[in-house]
Amino acid sequence: MSAAAHMPLPYRGDIDGLRALAVLAVVLYHFGLPLSGGFVGVDIFFVISGFLIGGILWREYDSTGRISLPSFYIRRFRRLAPAFFAMLLVTTALGWILLLPFEFREYGKAVIASTVYLSNVLFFKQAGYFDTASEDKPLLHTWSLAVEEQFYIFLPLAIVLLARWRWGVIGVLIACWALSLAACVLVTPLSHTATFYLFPFRAWELLSGVLLAIWGHETRATWRGHPALSSVGLVMVLASIWFIPAGPLFPGLLAIPPVLGAVLLLSSGTGVCAVNRLLTHPWMRMVGLISYSLYLWHWPVYTLATSLRGDMGLPESFVWMALSFGLAWLSWRFVEQPVRHARALTGRAVFAGMALASTAALALGAVLFKGDGLPARFGPEARVHIAASGDFLQDWSRCYTPDDGPLDGLEVCPIGPEGAPRLLVWGDSHVRAMKEGLDVAAHEAEVPGIILWRAGCPPLFGLRKVESAATAAQDMTCTQANTQIRQALPALDSLESVLLIGRWSYYATGQGVGLNAHDRIALHPTDRPESTQVTQPQLLAEAARDTVAELRRHVPRVHVLRQPPEIPLYDSRIAAREAAHAGLPLAAPARTETSMPADAIVLRATLSDAPWLPLAEEGRITFLDSWPQFCSQDTCSAVQAGQGQYFDNNHLTNSAAIRIRAVFRPVFQALTRKVSMQGASDR
Repeated sequence: MSAAAHMPLPYRGDIDGLRALAVLAVVLYHFGLPLSGGFVGVDIFFVISGFLIGGILWREYDSTGRISLPSFYIRRFRRLAPAFFAMLLVTTALGWILLLPFEFREYGKAVIASTVYLSNVLFFKQAGYFDTASEDKPLLHTWSLAVEEQFYIFLPLAIVLLARWRWGVIGVLIACWALSLAACVLVTPLSHTATFYLFPFRAWELLSGVLLAIWGHETRATWRGHPALSSVGLVMVLASIWFIPAGPLFPGLLAIPPVLGAVLLLSSGTGVCAVNRLLTHPWMRMVGLISYSLYLWHWPVYTLATSLRGDMGLPESFVWMALSFGLAWLSWRFVEQPVRHARALTGRAVFAGMALASTAALALGAVLFKGDGLPARFGPEARVHIAASGDFLQDWSRCYTPDDGPLDGLEVCPIGPEGAPRLLVWGDSHVRAMKEGLDVAAHEAEVPGIILWRAGCPPLFGLRKVESAATAAQDMTCTQANTQIRQALPALDSLESVLLIGRWSYYATGQGVGLNAHDRIALHPTDRPESTQVTQPQLLAEAARDTVAELRRHVPRVHVLRQPPEIPLYDSRIAAREAAHAGLPLAAPARTETSMPADAIVLRATLSDAPWLPLAEEGRITFLDSWPQFCSQDTCSAVQAGQGQYFDNNHLTNSAAIRIRAVFRPVFQALTRKVSMQGASDR
């Protein structure tokens, strides 16, 4: 094989400048600068990778008629693996000091997934309501590296398999490009998480660069283009970085402008114009040269700094950003470059080193995951909150979504023994928090039941909600689900009782409290125009009365759980972190409190209870009081008998839900009493 076939494309300073633009957008966005669409820097990277790798492979294919897969992967390993494993080593060492056990356990999973190029799949599967926040995942950024690595498998294999059919290769790549783009656009409204993370929906971005490189090679393009194309491309890229919003509409159609802008810049990158002079400026080229290391290091720096320091203002963010640049330069100068240009390092040595490093990383990830994040690293005070922070994962394996019937499309979760449900537990995420306690109580009473829950969705008829923490689609789904439950009640003829559980204070006041005071929710009637004369507490009380009346038309008993007391300044994860980091340099000052005087939360409690107390006095509901389980001598506490009871300031842990299951005794006593009476009459 000719040496020319292995030569990279001639150096183009504009590509390093475009890399700089992409990585700066991502880094500035992650460190909190107001760049609405800074995350599109990843899309630009995809186009650049496709253009460079596609160009190299196509030149080799054109020159020799085939692709040398071993040579290709050796070059990729030399380029990417050393800096990745160096970052992994340092991040793990710091994670040992800073990450809580549940974070370190999840980090272990991410180590395994990123080592085998599947971290994008892992993070896609982890996305959800109670998923760990992105700033708690030091390897979250490896999702894009996994997409690229999957591309490095797909593209050379596609060329190898179709090597004898030159135009067939191009045709297949064009077809894959079109199918991927169409899938991205069509699926984004349905599952933007899938289209964000998964390779099939991102392949068109990489293939845009590949097809551009092939076109350029086949037409012997000089890549001079036209200054107007460079200008339009830069405007599209900058506008995307500045204006594209994060959220459920991305990638979809919104990914087209940054991708097209990058294609235009690459197609005209060697021409003489102001745009290319900017991209080839020495500072831009220098940032471009270290862009891979900068991307690798900036996110662990940000996440670990956030773990240690908490929320950061812009001045402090710039300090950590500077550290990221420093680490990136050191990584580029002393890790990337020496390995990449080490002539004495043979292909076999590269493969052996890659295999050894990968095996070590996989073993490390397994130890962290199987060891549950190694909780013995921390003292007893921290372990109280650590245990609470990890005591919030329930077993939902019995849940199912019916394809037909009155509950068609709703997730139904059985509790208690098998059988036709006699109890319906309906509520919001507080039902999830209570699930284990409800399940144990149902089994003890031998009463089958079902749970219907939806996060942030009040279990009440006749309301629609607009919530700051939810999308418009999620708000609408809440209303639709509640309407469906109302319509389903006549068909659920085995039901004898309904238990309502919700964060009533949130719905009554319209906002969170303490550490989540920024959360907002507005309630509106569904059956009439909005009225400025009706306050939200009044609207909630009206909906509560109407809902109970509707439920009692179909079941003889309705129970409502009094919301457990909120501990405004408590969050088990933050409290655990504060205790674990106590004494470390630069550790953030403590801001959590494990207890609260009852008088300090009486106003929210009064508003929370107000819709239900009159109904209880009228005998329309049974109001179940959970407060005595958490409050004594005028103080309510998130820690009882040395055991954490709260996950955050309003959700209970599994152990707390099981401990207080006696609160649900009136719900099950009525049902078991009926069974006993039926048994006596049968005899």
